[in-house]
Amino acid sequence: MPQHKSAGKRMRTSAKQRERNRAVRSHVRAAIRRYREAAPAEKEALLPETTSLIDNAVRKGVLKENTANRTKSRLVKLLQRQQAAPQG
Repeated sequence: MPQHKSAGKRMRTSAKQRERNRAVRSHVRAAIRRYREAAPAEKEALLPETTSLIDNAVRKGVLKENTANRTKSRLVKLLQRQQAAPQG
């Protein structure tokens, strides 16, 4: 238990922030999973939404910018590979 009033407040605010961060991170991971499992035709429609969620996570401080850029790059590469592969 905190010994000082300010330490108690810090614990409460940290707990709130941790919950917010977990929610945002979970939302981003779910979007990435949906994108990866989608059919190639659906991926084009899902890409802007997924990258937007990733960018929002960066803005909120949940993800680092390099991590977000690397993830977005991999998602685009995945789409390009699937579009270039022969259908059938």
